[in-house]
Amino acid sequence: MPRDRDSSGMRITIKFFAILRDVAGTSEMSCDFSSGLSAAEITNQLQESMPGIGRHRRMIAYAVNEQFVSPDTQLHDGDVLALIPPVSGG
Repeated sequence: MPRDRDSSGMRITIKFFAILRDVAGTSEMSCDFSSGLSAAEITNQLQESMPGIGRHRRMIAYAVNEQFVSPDTQLHDGDVLALIPPVSGG
């Protein structure tokens, strides 16, 4: 789970969309993490306190600072990570 930030940490804003917003109970939160984590690693840590995210994990699209990225993209202090599930409907 997110940790206390120190000189080697980073603060990330996480935005949740659609079903993930329901699972998280919020549309946005800011958390402190160790430096050098990827989008997928941050999602793994979030699962510790929000197990419901795991049910959707394989289908999540990631965006960092409004640009779609791969799960292994490394985040930096101040980044905004969006977790976007697949959308159905028309």
